[in-house]
Amino acid sequence: MVVFLLVLVVVLALLGGVHWYVWRRLVRDVTVPGGLPRRIGTAAVVVLPLLSLGALVSARAGVPFPVQQVIAWPGQMWLAVLLYLVLALVMGEAVRPLLRARLARRAPAAAAAPAPAPVVPEAVPVPAAATEPLTETAPAAPDAATATPVGPETPSDVSRRLFVSRVVGGTAAAVALGTVGYGTYGVLRGPRVKRVTVPLAKIPRAAHGYRIAVVSDIHLGPILGRAHTQRIVDAINSTQPDLIAVVGDLVDGTVENLGPAAEPLARLRARHGSFFVTGNHEYFSGADAWVDHVRELGLRPLRNERLEIPAGFDLAGVDDVAGESEGQGPDFVRALGDRDRARAAVLLAHQPIVVHDAVRHGVDLQLSGHTHGGQLWPGNLLAELANPTVAGLERYGDTQLYVSRGAGAWGPPVRVGAPSDITVVELASKQA
Repeated sequence: MVVFLLVLVVVLALLGGVHWYVWRRLVRDVTVPGGLPRRIGTAAVVVLPLLSLGALVSARAGVPFPVQQVIAWPGQMWLAVLLYLVLALVMGEAVRPLLRARLARRAPAAAAAPAPAPVVPEAVPVPAAATEPLTETAPAAPDAATATPVGPETPSDVSRRLFVSRVVGGTAAAVALGTVGYGTYGVLRGPRVKRVTVPLAKIPRAAHGYRIAVVSDIHLGPILGRAHTQRIVDAINSTQPDLIAVVGDLVDGTVENLGPAAEPLARLRARHGSFFVTGNHEYFSGADAWVDHVRELGLRPLRNERLEIPAGFDLAGVDDVAGESEGQGPDFVRALGDRDRARAAVLLAHQPIVVHDAVRHGVDLQLSGHTHGGQLWPGNLLAELANPTVAGLERYGDTQLYVSRGAGAWGPPVRVGAPSDITVVELASKQA
């Protein structure tokens, strides 16, 4: 409990510091004290993080689903915008002094430019008395080049600083909003289909060219709903796969709230059927209820079990490691312990980290998701620390591991540097 509280304090302090930095650079430095723009900006920097916090905790707090949907869009989107605002503003810190120095160099040059010669009127004769010298003379005006400014900062200094702050802040905001906007379009447009050929030594000639459509991390929730599911179903069916594998993290919510959003899955079509394994987010959403529901939709859950595919290989699936907290979790002995190792085995497992167990049990190909490919750059750097493979196909001993980036998004419906995908894995027989 003490560790949790310490972590919570650190996280809240970090978020507070980040928002203060954004307020300083995008509100205080670019607006006039007491003005309406400053009041609006300050209110936004207070309200938006509160909406983000609400979006993150509302589901577990039992908030009604319509309310979750209302706060999810602004709350989740702000998290993505905040990330790229901070990155852009930090990069702008290097530009800020250079721009100020350039403007300061240009100011004296403009001041030193020769003024146009004054027009001197023709001499007019005057009486002699008027030409006698005066006894008093006015003091000479100080030389402009040698005069010293009064006070620490001149109006021109303030103007330059405000100009630089607005240029840097405006550019950072434009970059952040453009990045997030493009990343949102990529998610809402729907995943693109990738094709990967995987040669397996034990696959018989009859299974050469066998197509498995792999989809993971759909993440139905307050933002991604029924239309998102339909786009995915249409994309999968268009590939005419022999088998469909849904490898976890289907939902972020209960069957009561998201059951209608999942209904298009009933229209998945494949010669040898559709299969499902749990991901860690199912265990936040009622895993047993979802397993029953996807079975009603026509998918077959594989819960630490295996079956023989008529094409000539074994298909196995294990529960996600998050299930261990509920007395479930992966059981490789039950799923793979008594099989004929002369046959090729394809394993469905949500998280790539179980690949070492797959190697020990003689799995030929493991199909996984979970990582989202990092989802938001530079999140891929963090994902690499926690997963053996972040995306794509890699080999571990005699086992090949393929990791999909996923078809949806968790949190903000945004992807940057990690586009969503559905992968058609085509098995290749070395006997062909």
